[in-house]
Amino acid sequence: MEMRIFLTVGIIASLISAASAIRGSATFYTKYVPSACYGNQGQGVMIAAASDAFWNGGAACGKFFTVRCTGDHTGVPHPCTGASVTVKIVDHCPGCSSQFDLSREAFAKIANPVAGIIDIEYNQ
Repeated sequence: MEMRIFLTVGIIASLISAASAIRGSATFYTKYVPSACYGNQGQGVMIAAASDAFWNGGAACGKFFTVRCTGDHTGVPHPCTGASVTVKIVDHCPGCSSQFDLSREAFAKIANPVAGIIDIEYNQ
């Protein structure tokens, strides 16, 4: 009985998490410093630059987002690895058409970099 309750709660939590995810797209970049948020202070490699929609005058700096590839955006078959990645916003990507410009390492964790741009789901 306890196991059944535990499984039910787990399934409901997963559905709520999936339902709260927002769809978008992501690209990647390779030059991480200097950044708009932290100047020449490195922040590791699981990082991202925020598009204008998220930037909000720098208020996005330091926020964390979990990002998962959901599919192809440019014709590369099966780009997704099935993994998700949590990234820290460290930079601004003015004019980016995607929501996130991920570090190459973060992008490669969730998708084949050959794709260049992918469809994603994300949440904070």
